[in-house]
Amino acid sequence: MTAPLSEELIARFSAIVGETHAFQAEADIARYLVEGRGLYHGKTPLVLKPGSTQEVSDILKLASETKTPIVPVSGGTGLVGGQVPRDTGTDIVVSLERMNRVRDIDPVANVIAVDGGCILQDVQAAAEKIDRLFPLSLGSEGSCRVAGNLATNAGGTAVLAYGNMRHLCLGLEVVLPTGEVWDGMRRLKKDNTGYDLRDLFIGAEGTLGIITGAVLRLFPRPLGHQVGLAGLASSEDALKLFELASRLCGTALTGFELMARVGMEFTVKHTPGARDPLEGTHNWYVLVDISSSDSAETAERMMQAVLEKAFEDGLIEDATIAASEAQAKAIWHMRESMSDAQKPEGGSIKHDVSVPVSSIPAFMKEADAAVLDMVPGARICAFGHMGDGNIHYNISQPVGADKQAFLDLWHEMNHRVHAIVMSYGGSISAEHGIGQLKRDELAAIRSDIEMDLMRRVKRSFDPANIMNPGKVVIP
Repeated sequence: MTAPLSEELIARFSAIVGETHAFQAEADIARYLVEGRGLYHGKTPLVLKPGSTQEVSDILKLASETKTPIVPVSGGTGLVGGQVPRDTGTDIVVSLERMNRVRDIDPVANVIAVDGGCILQDVQAAAEKIDRLFPLSLGSEGSCRVAGNLATNAGGTAVLAYGNMRHLCLGLEVVLPTGEVWDGMRRLKKDNTGYDLRDLFIGAEGTLGIITGAVLRLFPRPLGHQVGLAGLASSEDALKLFELASRLCGTALTGFELMARVGMEFTVKHTPGARDPLEGTHNWYVLVDISSSDSAETAERMMQAVLEKAFEDGLIEDATIAASEAQAKAIWHMRESMSDAQKPEGGSIKHDVSVPVSSIPAFMKEADAAVLDMVPGARICAFGHMGDGNIHYNISQPVGADKQAFLDLWHEMNHRVHAIVMSYGGSISAEHGIGQLKRDELAAIRSDIEMDLMRRVKRSFDPANIMNPGKVVIP
C-alpha cells in the first residue's frame, strides 16, 4: 500500500480496539516514530493498542484483506530501527503495551506464562515472589517487553549461564499476518514433533507475525551470589582470567563482563553516584559474577579462589569483592550505564558484534588499528559479555570533533569493523537484531542460499508483505 489510508479504513481499524485505544494526534504518536538513538524517524496515521489476542487477530485479518502494512511495537527499546514505521505514512503501528498480564505461574514445572506485552521487570518480580529466577537481565528491563525480547532473541548479562531468549522460551502464541492464531503455548522441555515453529518467530523481529503470549522457563534462585571487579593490563589477560574462572567455577560463573578503561572513565564522569572502586587506573576491567546453588559461603569462596589464583599468575593488577548485595548492584550498575555514559561525550558509532571468545583480543587489536587509521583520536569504548563472545564495540568521537561529521562515517566504519568480525567467523549482530540498520549488510554477507531461504520463509508466512515491511529481509 502506497496511497494514504482513507478515513473510512482508519475508522474500521480503530473500531477494533475502541476509540480510546486508537491514537492519531501528533502528541500521542510521537514516541512511536523515532528510534532511541535518533537514527530513524517514521510516520504513521494511526497507533492501535489492542487489549487481547482476539483484537490483534482482528487487526491483522483486516490488514491482510486491505493490504495495510503493520509495524508491531513492544517496549520500543530496540536499537536497529526494527520498531519504527517507514516514512511513507502508510504503516499502522500496533503496540502491545495493554497486553501486560502474567497469565499463570507454575513453581513445580518452573514455568511462567505471560502476555507478549508483559514488561521484563514484571516477569522477574513475579518469579521472585515464588522464590524463582527469570534470568534475562537488560539495562532496559524496566521498559522492554517480552514480545520484543523474543522478536530480537535478546541476550543480556546472563547468557553465559542461562542462554539467550531462545533458550528461555518453551512456547509461543502468535497471530499470523492472516489473523490466524497459532497456539503453541506448550510447556514441554521435550517435544520432538516435526518442525519447531517457535524458533521461526524468535528473532524474526515481527516480520512473520505478532507474538502475543509466551511460556518462559524459570530457575531456582541462587542461595549465594558474589560479584568482583578486577583491573587488568590487557585483553589477553582478561581472556586468561575467563579461562581460570570457568575452570574453577564451572556453571556457577554466571557473568563475565569486559570493559575498556575509557568506558569506566565515561561512566564515573557521567553516572550519578558511580565511582571506580579500584586504586589507580587500568587498561581493562572485568566484572566477575558467581552464583551458587549451595550457599553464600560457597560463592564467596569461589570468588576468592579465582582472584587469589589470578594474582599469583600475574593476570590482574587490582581487585575488589562486593561486601554486600548493594555493592554488587552498584558494580553492575556501572557496567549497565556504560552505553548511556557515552552520550555526553558526543557522537558514538555502535557495533553489536560477536566473535569466538578465544578471538576477542585479536579482533579488538585489529579493529582498533582500523578505526584509528580511519579516525585518529577516536575513543574506543569496547565493553560487553566476554563470556559469550558478544562485544559492544562502540566508538566515541575525538574530543572537539564535529558530531555530525563523525556520525556521517557510521556506515563506512561499520563496514570496516564488520569485515574484521567476519574474518574471525563472527556475527554483525549478537543481540540487537537486524531491523533497518543492518538489513542491506545482512544481504551482503550471507550466502545466496541463506538469503533465498529467508525470503522463502517470509513469502510463505507473509505473501502480501504487510508484517513490518522493510525490516530484516526484502522478499
